[in-house]
Amino acid sequence: MIELYYWTTPNGHKITMFLEEVELPYTIIPVNIGAGDQFKPEFLKISPNNRIPAIIDREPVDGGEPISVFESGAILLYLAEKTGKLLPNNVRDRVEVLQWLFWQIAGLGPMAGQNHHFSQYAPEKIPYAINRYVNETARLYAVLNKRLSDRSFVAGDNYSIADIAAYPWIVPYERQGQKLEDFPHLKRWFETIQARPATIRAYEKAEAFKNQTLDVEKSRSFLFNQSAQTVQP
Repeated sequence: MIELYYWTTPNGHKITMFLEEVELPYTIIPVNIGAGDQFKPEFLKISPNNRIPAIIDREPVDGGEPISVFESGAILLYLAEKTGKLLPNNVRDRVEVLQWLFWQIAGLGPMAGQNHHFSQYAPEKIPYAINRYVNETARLYAVLNKRLSDRSFVAGDNYSIADIAAYPWIVPYERQGQKLEDFPHLKRWFETIQARPATIRAYEKAEAFKNQTLDVEKSRSFLFNQSAQTVQP
């Protein structure tokens, strides 16, 4: 059984998408990041960077003690290796998947995240920052669109953890100032994944948590005012 420490963010959706796709049993433990749950000592024990998602695998393949994993890319890689699914075994195809997985982790996620922050959440609208990250998001969309011009999925003909990693960061494309019509190959790929039954089930899981009432100012403090002093000793 996998225990998934989860909230309804793109990185959280990655893990529910994978688990639904491979039909691996799991239970969700919500971590309400707008209420500060990510700073609770019990969560920090498995996610010292105070970020979701994180997992505990109660039945690791070596039969030993439970294994905890934090960081969405590490979790996808761990689960793919555990199940033998959505990550090729041969070295060439595996490299294709891993380099695009890390492309998302190092590029698409952080840049789109800054896009969200400056265009949606920052108390002061700074045109330079907004333009910087909207344009960089568009550039990354174009990279992905070009990549998909001659293949069904990011790493080739087969669906993989590279697709699962990227998809949730494309879902809020309108908030990112993008139009899918500008990226036809990406649009085709996006709609294909959107229609997968496992994707539908994963996003249905999120509905149970979306209507929780939060104090907006307290949420902003938890999400955006962290510093070295907020790290627990």
